[in-house]
This record gives sequence, C-alpha cells and structure tokens, in this order.
Amino acid sequence: MATEQKQPSSLEEELEALLEVERFEPPEEFRRQALWNDPAVYEEAERDPLAWWAKQAEALHWGRRWEKVLDDSEPPFYKWFLGGKLNASYNCLDRHVEAGNGDRVAYHWRGEEGEERDVTYAELLADTKRFANVLKEHGIAAGDVVGIYMPMIPECLVAMLACARIGAPHNVVFGGFSAEAVRERMEFSEAKALVTADGARRKGRSAPMKAAVDEVIDPVASIETIVVVRHTGSECPMRDGRDVWWHEAIEAADPECEAEELDAEHPLYILYTSGSTAKPKGILHTTGGYLTGVACTHRYIFDLRPESDVYWCAADVGWVTGHSYIVYGPLANGATSVLYEGAPDYPDKDIWWELVERYRVTVLYTAPTAIRACIKWGPEYPGRHDLSSLRLLGSVGEPINPKAWLWYHKVIGAERCPIVDTWWQTETGQIMITPLPGITATKPGSATLPFPGVAAAVVDEDGQEVGPDTQGLLTLTRPWPGMLRTLYREEERFVNTYFERFGRETYLVGDASRRDPDDYFWVIGRVDDVINVSGHRMSTAEIESAIVSHAQVAESAVIGQTDEDTGQSVCAFVTLEGSLEGSDELVAGIREHVATRIGKFARPRRIIWAEDLPKTRSGKIMRRLLRDIAEGRELGDVTTLRDPDVMEQLEAKIKERGDEE
Repeated sequence: MATEQKQPSSLEEELEALLEVERFEPPEEFRRQALWNDPAVYEEAERDPLAWWAKQAEALHWGRRWEKVLDDSEPPFYKWFLGGKLNASYNCLDRHVEAGNGDRVAYHWRGEEGEERDVTYAELLADTKRFANVLKEHGIAAGDVVGIYMPMIPECLVAMLACARIGAPHNVVFGGFSAEAVRERMEFSEAKALVTADGARRKGRSAPMKAAVDEVIDPVASIETIVVVRHTGSECPMRDGRDVWWHEAIEAADPECEAEELDAEHPLYILYTSGSTAKPKGILHTTGGYLTGVACTHRYIFDLRPESDVYWCAADVGWVTGHSYIVYGPLANGATSVLYEGAPDYPDKDIWWELVERYRVTVLYTAPTAIRACIKWGPEYPGRHDLSSLRLLGSVGEPINPKAWLWYHKVIGAERCPIVDTWWQTETGQIMITPLPGITATKPGSATLPFPGVAAAVVDEDGQEVGPDTQGLLTLTRPWPGMLRTLYREEERFVNTYFERFGRETYLVGDASRRDPDDYFWVIGRVDDVINVSGHRMSTAEIESAIVSHAQVAESAVIGQTDEDTGQSVCAFVTLEGSLEGSDELVAGIREHVATRIGKFARPRRIIWAEDLPKTRSGKIMRRLLRDIAEGRELGDVTTLRDPDVMEQLEAKIKERGDEE
C-alpha cells in the first residue's frame, strides 16, 4: 500500500517548521507500553552500579554464577563477573530452542539478487554445531584465533557462533577490505584458520574473495586451514591439504557439539580498528561482560518484544555494530532480524523500504550516512511502500545532523516513531549514550544521556569537568561490562592509548563533545587523527602509509574533510618523487593503490599535489593547518613552521586545482 506523497516544497516547509521544535517527547502510547517508562531506572543504576549490572547479567544463562561482579584491583585491566562460567553460543541459540522457540525465525535473509532464506533458531543451532565440529576436526581449540572474511550471508554468523561455541576467538574482517588488509589482520592475530567465500556481490557484480586472499596469504605461517563457502560461483582454486569446501565439511560433520563452559573473561573476539598509528588496533572483547552489555542495551534501547518485533540493523557484520547488534545482542534476546546482503540503492533506491514492507520491520537501526543518501534520492522512494509497521528508529556510527534526524522522523517514522540516536565505539562494545525511547525527550542531533549504569563527563585539557555548552573531551569515568579488556598482545599500547592522559580510571574516548544545560551530550567528532567515512573509522596514518607505498609518491598527509553525504571524506596532500608532476592518471593510480591496500572506502576523494608539507622545526606535519586550508578557513599562526612559505604555495595549488573524484 503506497502512502500519499506531498510535493517536495511542502515537505521542505514541514521540515523547516520542525526545526523550531527544541525537543520531542516520546509518543504517549509508546511511553505507556514501553519496557522502561519510569525515569527511576537511572536512580536505581546510580545508587549501586554493580548491583545494577549484576541484575542485567541475571537475564543470561550461566553454567556457574559469578563470585564477584567486578575486579577493579588493577585498573584499567578490569574483570567482570569473576568465577562465572557461560557460553555465548548457548545463550544465543540453545536456550531459545530448549524453551520451545526453535521454529522462530532468527534471520530473514535477503540476497542482493532477491534470493530469500528464513533461518530459524533450530536451523542456526544445527549448522553452528556442525561447523564447530568442522573447526575442531581441523585442530582449532579454545584460544585459537579464527579469521572470518565473508559477505553478509548466514554462513558468516554461523562461523562466528561456532567459534564462540568452542572458545576460539574470531577475528572478522569487513568484506569491503582488501585481501592485503585481511593478510595483515591474520598476521597480527596469528590466526590458525580463515573462513571465507568464493566471491562477494555488490550492485550486480561479483568480486573474487578466496582467489584474492590466495595471492597474499602464503606469508601468514599460522594459517593451516581455509574454509570456503560457495556463494557466487566465482573461480576458486582449492589447495589440497589446506582448503576445504564449507558445504562438504558441514555435511560430513558430527551433528552434536556441546557448548563449552567458558570463563566470563574468556576472549570472545578480536576486532581490528584504525588508531592514530598505521598499525590497526586489535580490540579484545571477552564473554560475560560483553554479552551482558549488548543483550541489556539491545533489549531496552530498542524496546524489544521478541515475540512480535522484526528488527533490522542495516549495518555490516564486519564492524562492531554488526557484532553487537546484528549477532550477539539480538540472538541473546531471541529476536527475529533482517539480514540483507546488498547496497541500499540496488536494484533500485527503494530496496530498503521494500524490505521493511516485505518483512513488516518494526525497528530500524541505521547510519546517518544512509539517511542522508535517502534524503538526496528523495521521499518518493520510501513513499512507494507501506512503512506503517515501523515503531522505533535508531541511528549509529556518527553524530546525526538535525536536518537528517528530522527527515528520518518525518518521512520514515511518520512522526510516530521515537528515534534513539546512539553513541558508542568498537572499544566500548555496547551503546553508551542514548535516549531510552519510553522515557527520554529527544533533541535532534544529541545522543542525550548515558545509559543507566554508565558514567560520562566532558573535561578540559587538564581533565577538569567543563560547564554547560563548553566544548571539551568526552571521557568515561566508570568501568562498564562491555568494555574492551586490552589491545590484543599490546597491553602497553592499550594503556597509552586510552588511559594514560587522565589516569587509569578514566577512559579517554577521542571525541570532542559538549553538554547542554539539560545535561544532554552532543558529540561533535574525533579529536585524534581518525577519519569517519560513512561510519568506517580509519586512521590517517594507515591511509598515508598506503599512499606512500605507491612507487611515485615521496610523502603524504591525510585529513578528514566535512562531507555532506558521508560525514567525512579523505583529502590527501601528496608530494611526488623527484621532478614528477601530478596528473589525472596518477590521481586514478593512487586511488586504486589505496583501494588495493585498504579498501575502496579509503580512497581519497580529493588529492592535492604539494611540493612540501607544513612541518614544525622538529619535522611534525601540522595537519591542523592542512584542515584549515582545505576547508577554506583563515590560517592561524604559521611562525612555528620550518618553512612558512609552504602554506602560500599550497593555497595557490588549491586555487589552481583540487582534484575531486
């Protein structure tokens, strides 16, 4: 059933009027029926945070109850639910099947070309048991790292849950990363096995995955087994003694595999994220605290009713949003989810809204970048479909601008759906600052308040809390269950990155923020050298390293520029070798080189040729000045530069030409 469309001018006028509204109260009917609708929940959590988190942990199945909720004797190496034993795979699958919900759909999977599979909890459990046995047959045991590099297909989730079942930490690499990035992450983590697919599909084309991995993986001596899912029919050479077809292995595997009882602090997964150095950081999450955090936040922030809701997190399993809110949170809560393989504009720009209508989606969780793309395409696309099933909307990945928030509210939510604008990170594991949809009055652009049990503050450069409407550094001032435990095999780097500046009990987020007079948090963006392109966090150093590895490049400095569509885009200042001059051909070559080394999403949108870069006398590149010049702002003090004339030369270059993609 199509909804009646208003003329664009009418919609623009309505959005302009909504801009005058300072806050949006939860709809009264939603508030009455919400799982949490009493603000006293905040007071309860603040009164005794440890008792509060213990209460949330009780919702899980524990083989052995914990003896101590939190061990904070050696900050920042916190430990949660000491002495407790559990298994994430059991909590996500077995207990629901044992409770008689095996026939409930866990995932409505939709392939890019329209293929559909409904995977029940019983089917997911059966495949997970068999694949866990496949891993064991190939020598994988508790503590061994298993790499996963796959498209958005159910087998990817089976592989994750099978690893969790036997205590093998998984290391998932986003399917959009290059094979070189996979090699690097497998090498860092010393993965013993890799699970991949013959190919991946994107907008009607297929790209090889296994064949691409084959070109680079041999130097990784730890890899003993590669399991391959047949997905696209792409050419896929198989090496005897190492490579195994998924379908053959699953069919031959023993169907029974008990879930291992694991310590609450047993590693669940490693997920590599960009930092402020070229080497990615291996974020390590453990089992009991992480599962408590994601299950609790998923249930109450999305007001989940597993018997009736159809939940769709339109992210990718390769990022932490997918780990926490496509896999572990929803499955722990017995939810029915949508799992979609393709792009939001293929085969047409209404595919998302077709899926909302097709599966009667009630909760949609997506990124501001996607919302802005939908705005650009126009309201006629959602207008083709019946979106009346939606009752709650969510936003994740980056701060959402008020105009996008209001469009989401008006066009997608029809002004009846609360919006939960969530802030969190790979490192936090779980949502940290968010509205509670049955309690919190929302303000477009603000993530509002810390989740009950979470403590946050905005501080100045000396660590002193700042007053209302003063920009400062966002910090988290109390441990929480889903927090990272360390950086994999880099404990010193873990402390230096997150806990050195303000002491070992204060987590430095790396985002700028402010609090308004109502104590609502407004997260502004990164303060370190990390760029957020469409929710993909990349370090400038990582991209610079890829650019400089190009044979004709001598030096490079990368910054993030404000971008209407993607939040930020990559802008690279590049100095060439010798007397070489920039050209369109070289621009294309550098972009392709970065795509090969990291992934297409990391390609610079803009390349500016530079004879030299602004550096201090000690040789440090002044990226602040590069940001100013790229954004057209007035330059500050340049007297500390080794060669102040560099800025004049760069200004002339930018006026002459800044290569746009």
